[in-house]
Amino acid sequence: TWHLKKIPQIVRERTFSLDSPKFEAKTTLELNSVCAIECQRKLPVPSLSDLKDLLSYETVFENGTRTLTEVNVLGAVLEPAGNTTTRRALRKKRQIYGTDSRFSIYDKRFMTNFPFNTAVKVSTGCSGILISPRHVLTAAHCLHNGKDYVKGSKRLRVGLMRTKSRGNGRKRKGTSDGMPSFQWTRVKSTHIPKGWFKGVSGDIALDYDYAVLELKRPHKRKYMELGISPTIKMMPGSMIHFSGFDNDRAGQLVYRFCSISDESNDLFYQYCDAEPGSTGSGIYLRLKEPNKKKWKRKIIAVYSGHQWVDINGEQQDYNVAVRITPLKYAQICFWIHGNDENCTQG
Repeated sequence: TWHLKKIPQIVRERTFSLDSPKFEAKTTLELNSVCAIECQRKLPVPSLSDLKDLLSYETVFENGTRTLTEVNVLGAVLEPAGNTTTRRALRKKRQIYGTDSRFSIYDKRFMTNFPFNTAVKVSTGCSGILISPRHVLTAAHCLHNGKDYVKGSKRLRVGLMRTKSRGNGRKRKGTSDGMPSFQWTRVKSTHIPKGWFKGVSGDIALDYDYAVLELKRPHKRKYMELGISPTIKMMPGSMIHFSGFDNDRAGQLVYRFCSISDESNDLFYQYCDAEPGSTGSGIYLRLKEPNKKKWKRKIIAVYSGHQWVDINGEQQDYNVAVRITPLKYAQICFWIHGNDENCTQG
């Protein structure tokens, strides 16, 4: 069951103009030497003043101007570092583990219907998910490398799936119902939490690897609502689901599901088969609505991608996702609505 939680308040305090970004960073879809699960366990709990700094955010507009908004955080519960669950043996260096368990979605009845139609392509090479009629959730490192915005983010666009018939509209024998093409929409503004920037943490802070894009024009599709990420033991079979546009399957929407193996307060560690391109996908669960028999899918994390980390002098790899905690829910909800009135319950 989805459990309703009282959400902290994110309140805007001041907004400053900043210099325009250079937009010179190279897009990197695979991160190196980030804080792994052992490192996460040792991190101190952020203080309230830390949270105010980490959850302040930059906004970049389509004309290249940039602002920094400082926030206050009200009603936050500071949780101690989370214990983790069972750990599996370390794996070999690859992104497809054993049998490739990904499914390419070809049938347009699925492709253009919920939940698959909520997956979008971001023009920097990542994926994302629709979270309102005007907003897309994706990974921060698809747009910013911790020091500067990536080259392709200056004229950022989002591709919404549509299917095109092959040939002159008649389906040829033996072909699928149509491969997806994209209807591209310009991005009006981009929000990234200050916690992602290297200047704040001294290193890349994977906990804050998420961003929200505001589209120039609203779409009319069904989008997916945000949910608060439950702990592993509260998930049916510890299973998660996500769809994205993996680079090795060009022009295909790729769906996968797998179990989560480990968690910290802010991250999930899992063994989903995924290739670059699926970074930024929305990870979702299907749980029952409180006091109803109805099931509902909600986004509970953002897929950050395949990461390399240094563990006891050895390079090890894993797939990681950034959990939507009550604080992150409050921030993303605030970005969508422009106030916190619609963000009191999650």
